[in-house]
Amino acid sequence: MTNLFDDEDDRPGGPQPVDHRKVATRAGLIVPDARGITSPHPVEMRKAEFEGLAAAIGLDIAFSEIVKLREVKPATFIGGGRLGEIKTQVKEQGVEVLLVDTALSPVQQRNLETETETKVLDRTGLILEIFGERAATREGVLQVELAHLNYQRSRLVRSWTHLERQRGGFGFLGGPGETQIESDRRLIEERIKLLEDRLDRVKRSRGQQRGNREALQLPVVALVGYTNAGKSSLFNRLTGAGVFAENLLFATLDTTVRKLELPHGREVMLSDTVGFVSDLPTMLVAAFRATLEEVTNADLILHVRDVANPDSAPQGADVLKVLGELDVSPETTPIIEVWNKVDLLPDGREALQTLAPAGVVVGSVPVSAQTGEGIDRLLATIEATLAKKSRTYRVWVPHANGADVGWLYGHAEIIGKNEPDEEGQTYEVRVDPHHKAVFMQRFAGRIDAL
Repeated sequence: MTNLFDDEDDRPGGPQPVDHRKVATRAGLIVPDARGITSPHPVEMRKAEFEGLAAAIGLDIAFSEIVKLREVKPATFIGGGRLGEIKTQVKEQGVEVLLVDTALSPVQQRNLETETETKVLDRTGLILEIFGERAATREGVLQVELAHLNYQRSRLVRSWTHLERQRGGFGFLGGPGETQIESDRRLIEERIKLLEDRLDRVKRSRGQQRGNREALQLPVVALVGYTNAGKSSLFNRLTGAGVFAENLLFATLDTTVRKLELPHGREVMLSDTVGFVSDLPTMLVAAFRATLEEVTNADLILHVRDVANPDSAPQGADVLKVLGELDVSPETTPIIEVWNKVDLLPDGREALQTLAPAGVVVGSVPVSAQTGEGIDRLLATIEATLAKKSRTYRVWVPHANGADVGWLYGHAEIIGKNEPDEEGQTYEVRVDPHHKAVFMQRFAGRIDAL
């Protein structure tokens, strides 16, 4: 918040109402393109994504430039001549924070701040700031604060002010903590220990909730994908939920779980998770590990890709990299690629012919979460994939056992049934391993395996 005058009595005409409109922080964006440092993402795509990250937190972008570097300088990352030009731009355009699309060392960050006389934030710091502003649940706030503290611990600069807050951003872009030079290491360590203890309690509570879902014996299908790939829109399309979905990086941080009914009546739990991004800070992956257990414990993963994005293939590889860090692999958990936003493909469906899965998958399904195209096929693919672990049986149910019919519809897939006779009816059903023991006991003596 800002006041147009320090003392309202100094303004013409005497005391006047104070202007409390929030003024966006002016930012300068630098995307280094250093010789010898390769990236699977084209530099123009990196620049567009970095601008999207800045926009996600409401910064006023004064300038955004790709800076070609012959070599990385250990002291400042950027060489002296180019750094002098950036310093001039920062001063002339009133930049309050300089964002650099790389991971800066503490020394590089500090020296850049000295040279440019403004606050400097690297890619990790910016993502942490976005997460700090986005976190909506108590768990999310704790996870982001823990990640932020681990990041700041290596920098020994108390630009954070969150120890004085309940939620919100973490002080990079303003606040009373900005004027304090050194962090209190002991205070950070104590706070980290407190947060870890609280997150352990949250984890136990989440484990109890997961246990309740497992008691229902429903398979878990987890949505993963690059940020802004359309996961939440797809989640809403599939479940009818009202999860926040917007053309905004990291629109979703907190996991949401809903029931989803498949074509033959089988129910699964569908889980929407935080989006991934290239060079996702390790401390964020670690802090969100409890939330991401929805992915590690899933029976099936839907990898949502924005196929209308020219950078779709490298983004897919980044998602698989994070999954690997979570010890999730196609060998242990089947993956279906969901090729989202086909309605935005410039060359129509012909462009799909050139696409290839980012990794080992059981299938790829083109869809549009916006229009609903391909959703029926996706549901059928989910059902067929889960069915590979199931067995098919023929079971006879007397008319008097109406509860048995209800159990079959609630816990198995009814593939077919014959015409009922005077005594009962025969059903052809597919039974998931979760329900096999109960099924075999309940229908003992009336089952034929197919």
